[in-house]
Amino acid sequence: MGISIQNSAGMLKTLNSSSSAIQSSMKNIATGLKINSAADDASGYQILTRMNVSAGTLAQSSQNTQTSNALLKTADGAIGSTVSSLSSLHDQLLKAANGTNNDADISALQQQVNQTVSQISDNAGVTFNDKSLLDGSAKITVAGDNGYKNVSLPDMSAQTLGLQDSKGNSTLDLSTSKGISNALDVVDTALQNALSQQTKIGATQEGLDFSASNYTTQAASVTEAASTTGDSDMAKQITNLKSSQTQQTIALHLMTLSNHRNTDVLALLG
Repeated sequence: MGISIQNSAGMLKTLNSSSSAIQSSMKNIATGLKINSAADDASGYQILTRMNVSAGTLAQSSQNTQTSNALLKTADGAIGSTVSSLSSLHDQLLKAANGTNNDADISALQQQVNQTVSQISDNAGVTFNDKSLLDGSAKITVAGDNGYKNVSLPDMSAQTLGLQDSKGNSTLDLSTSKGISNALDVVDTALQNALSQQTKIGATQEGLDFSASNYTTQAASVTEAASTTGDSDMAKQITNLKSSQTQQTIALHLMTLSNHRNTDVLALLG
């Protein structure tokens, strides 16, 4: 006789259940996750989503901090060039102050001084991603998970440092001893200003380096926790898949056998 309706229903239930389990295992194996949607685990999915969002925020915060630090490094390099130029100016002025120079020597030194002042003006024109850095207009906002940090960059133009007038002409006059003495005072003040600004930027860079490292460490910790929560146990999923496939094969075989037997019975009755 054929298999009973109750047994057939049971086999159909087993078939449906095994098919569903196979799909679930294959999805987990394909994605590497045991929680792919809220349907898998509503509370677990919510926790995992928050973890992933947090990890992404921390990673972006680290990237923002590192990019801002790259900008500051560019500004620091330009100020470093200005410090070198001011040191060179100081040497040129000391040379001009020596009583052994004739008019031709002073004229040549004046040209060198003017050229160096022009270089300092060029240093202040440095940019990063089309943003002017050292003209007094730059205010950098570093956006991070722990809030916003505003960094203002100085005006390092030759005019602001007292080396040029409003028309762009050098204010350092080597034609007289008094002019050279005044020029030395201006250059010494400008050099101290440049060194002070370089120190401030260096301290800010150090702080941003620490923040970037901290963000990276936090992101790694959250990512590890999310992995523990959401990653699929591959060995277990493969075992489950094989078990479900076996159950499906058996159920299909029994249903096929049942159909054949029922067909034979109907043929005999006919």
